[in-house]
Amino acid sequence: MPILEPLRPDHADAVLAFELANRAWFARTVPDRGDAYFARFDERHAALLAEQAAGICRFHVILDPTGALVGRVNLMDLVDGSAELGYRIAESAAGRGLAKAAVAQLLPLAARTYGLRSLTAATTLDNPASMAVLAHNGFAVTGECVLDGRPAVRYHRDLDGG
Repeated sequence: MPILEPLRPDHADAVLAFELANRAWFARTVPDRGDAYFARFDERHAALLAEQAAGICRFHVILDPTGALVGRVNLMDLVDGSAELGYRIAESAAGRGLAKAAVAQLLPLAARTYGLRSLTAATTLDNPASMAVLAHNGFAVTGECVLDGRPAVRYHRDLDGG
């Protein structure tokens, strides 16, 4: 079972290494973060921590049992009891159910700890693994959209308090 930890300052090196090692892998199905993200990573990490401290977003790292960072799962734009869910799993850890398990762990945390009542998410049509994660965790399709110029689908899930 994956271990979720809220993003902390001391995660910076591991997050940067994770993002660099998996950049090409992620770009296959999600918008690339761009060169500026990596060139100014320390500033970006500090900005994420500030957003988290302000209650705007909630960022988490996913660790395997050895403590290695194998993914991220985040709640962005917390407004009026709702947030946007996003996640990414390292290529080396893909296909093991880590995203399904991490999202399942995050749902009660989102409801009980962060006071959220609903979540939204979106994924490109060429990412069936992400669609399976969302379906497995009770998200329902709400419509189509475009992500990074690619056809995508939006999802919604009400939270029941955990």
